[in-house]
This record gives sequence, structure tokens and C-alpha cells, in this order.
Amino acid sequence: MAKVQTQYVCQQCGRTAPKALGRCPQCGAWSSMVQEVVSPPTRAARKVGLSGTARAIPLSLVQGDAADRLHLPIAEFARVLGGGITPGSVILIGGDPGIGKSTLLLQMATQMASSVRVLYVSGEESEPQIKARAQRLQPEQELPEALYVLAETDLDLILAQIEAVEPGVVIADSIQTLQLSSFDSSAGSITQVRECTARLQTLAKSTGTAVFLVGHVTKEGAIAGPRVMEHIVDTVLYLEGDPYHVYRLLRSVKNRFGATTEVGVFEMGSEGMIEVLNPSEAFLAERVVNAPGSAVAVTMEGTRPLLVEVQGLTSRSGFGNPRRTANGVDFNRLLLTVAVLTRRAGLRLDDQDIFINIVGGLRVGEPAADLAMAMAIVSSMLDQPLPAEAVMIGEIGLSGEIRAVPQIEPRLMEAAKLGFKRAFIPRSLRGIPGKVSGIQLEQVRSIGEAQHALFSKS
Repeated sequence: MAKVQTQYVCQQCGRTAPKALGRCPQCGAWSSMVQEVVSPPTRAARKVGLSGTARAIPLSLVQGDAADRLHLPIAEFARVLGGGITPGSVILIGGDPGIGKSTLLLQMATQMASSVRVLYVSGEESEPQIKARAQRLQPEQELPEALYVLAETDLDLILAQIEAVEPGVVIADSIQTLQLSSFDSSAGSITQVRECTARLQTLAKSTGTAVFLVGHVTKEGAIAGPRVMEHIVDTVLYLEGDPYHVYRLLRSVKNRFGATTEVGVFEMGSEGMIEVLNPSEAFLAERVVNAPGSAVAVTMEGTRPLLVEVQGLTSRSGFGNPRRTANGVDFNRLLLTVAVLTRRAGLRLDDQDIFINIVGGLRVGEPAADLAMAMAIVSSMLDQPLPAEAVMIGEIGLSGEIRAVPQIEPRLMEAAKLGFKRAFIPRSLRGIPGKVSGIQLEQVRSIGEAQHALFSKS
């Protein structure tokens, strides 16, 4: 009788060890090493290839075109994917529980089923539950006949149904609930997640079926499971948003068929995820004009410029160590901005609690919002409002200089389209950007110049 071989696998990073360890030597997680049985792959499994053949052919003779994408009726979703769904691609979608991943994919499935056969596999809900949710999302329409549902967790049975139904799109919700009977480990373990993802990737590449995988996230916000899972798939998307706000952002962090910086904006409503076609207008809808501490920044999310309101508040601290709170911006960028304002602009902020907030639950990562954040703090400190018709674009350096940012013209065009009349931009050595009708450009070289231009006449 053959001896059963076991190993210990870290459930956070996938590191293997021959014996139990209290702490993973690779990621440092405690009590994450779980015993799993080692099952060597069978000879048949090793012969399976991504294309079903081991014969090399000239690239010029390969059938198919990169432009042959499946039409996705949800325009914001299609934008993030690069224009549609590429046949044979594997797409992983992660996000916090309850953020709307299943809702978005079920909406996509019901709309795409009018043109292609779709199989929705759920390991967390029963068929009646899925039907009830689909009817809630489109109460006035009949459910399409080309939309198939399957409540199953055994991947071998799921693959058999895929072969029988022959769908063009498969949705697996979620990858952590699927398991292969050939492995003794439980569903959601490192081995099961890795092997199930690899089997679905083989299916997608050999048949041309597009596969969507829903992935759970850890408490740190990363997709649970081994990092190799993100390397196997073609596209990794994150659905982000503040649970106390209605807006959701679908962000691409890896995409073999499109840009990796695109973002789609949705609004969570009673009938599911609603596309926000003009996000800038939505984010500025509740802005209070002529309120101290309010500035408008123009940030780029992929190829799309977004106007967001940056709110700053200063208040005298009652303790010796003043607070710094950042909501929607990087905390270190806030500390840098406060230090520059103290040293280069002469503001005394060492006894002030400072709060920064990006309205709408949006998170701004690029430094082009530095100037707006700094002027919001100055406006609150001086208790003087900024011009209501002005936007601010620029990165702040440690010397107090305002540095140029890329794609300045699309930002200015978006600001002019929404009715803004003035734009404070860096005085770049590369020259003034092309003239944008309807908006006056005011170039500033340093944070001191910006402060003087905005507040000297108040």
C-alpha cells in the first residue's frame, strides 16, 4: 500500500513546507499552514494542453482576430475590459462581501443571453434564489431562455455540464467554493483554488469559452488564495466602493486585452448596478459652492478624466499631537502636503487637526490632486472659500514647486465641459497646452504663487 504523502501549505501565500510551522517564513502569517495531501497529477492530466494540440504552427496561420470580441451591453463594464469580452479569456473579479460582484455578473448574464448562451454556476446560492434575484434586477422583462443556472461545487460535474450546454460565457460564483474530488483538501484551500483555476483556464483556451471567476478577498483587500491564481487568469478586476455610498468603481489591475488603468463607475440601486455615464457631474452634484475647504481636482482614471471634490478641514487640536486623517487619498501624500505647506508656505499647522475627504467614496491615487488638497487645507485654515468656477491640477514637490502632470488637455476639456471657467495648472517648461475654449489657464510655479493667486484678492 502506497504511503500517503502530505505537506503543509500556507493559506495566505501558498508556501509549502514538509512539516508544520507556527509562522509562514514567506509572508509572516501566523497559524496559516494547513496540512494537505499531495496528489500527483495523472498521466492523462499532463497530456491536456491549452489548445488541445501539441503541434506548433506559424503565427500567421493562427485563426481568429483580436477584434473578435463578444458584445457586452454594459458599456462601463466593456470599457474596463477593453471593448468587450475576448473569447477564451479568464476574468477574475474580486471585491468586499456585499459590494455587488454577483449582482453585476448576473445583470451581465441576463443581458448577454439574448445573443450568446450563458451558464451561471453558483456554489453559494440555489437555483430558486438566483432566479428570484434575476427577477428583481429586471422585473418588467422575461428571463432569457439562453441563460442556464447550475448550483454545484464539484468541478468535474460542472465541466460535464459545460460540455453538454456548450455556453459562450461561463460565470463561476465563486472560485473558493469549487473543488475537485481528486484532491482531499477542502474547498477554498490553496490546492483547490489553484487547481480549479487551472482546469477552467484549460477549458477556456481549448474551447474559446469566456470564463468569469468571482474571488473572495482577505481582510487586507487582496483576493484570497495563491498569487499564482492571478497570474493564471487574463484579467483581474476589483469592484471597489464605500459601503455607505451608492457609487461603485470597477477597476482593472491586470488586463492582457486592454488598458490596466481603466475604471467603470456604477451606482448601486434597488434594481442592481446602474451605469454612471457622467461620473464627474455625479461626484460634484452635492457640492456646496463658496464653502471654505472645498476644492475641485481633475484626476485621470485610465483614459477618462474625472472631476472630484476635495474637502479639507483644519481645527485647533486639544492635544499635543494633532491628528491627520485622510479619506480617499494616500495618507503619506497628506503628510507630505502638510509638511510643504508648513515649511514653504509659512502656514502654522503643527497645532491643527487636519482632515481630507474625497466626496463620493472615490479613492484618488495619482499626485495630480496634490494642489487641490493643499488649497483646500489653506482655504479651511484661512476660512476663505476658493473660486467656485476654478479647478486645480498639479503635483507638489518637496521644494514647494508645482510639477506637471500627464494628459493635461483632456483634463481641461472635461472641466470646460462641466462649466468651469478657470484652471490653475503648473507652469511647465514644455509650454502651454493647446488652447481649450471656455476656460482660462492660470499657471503657477510654486505653492506660494498658487496661494497668492487664489487668496490675495479675497
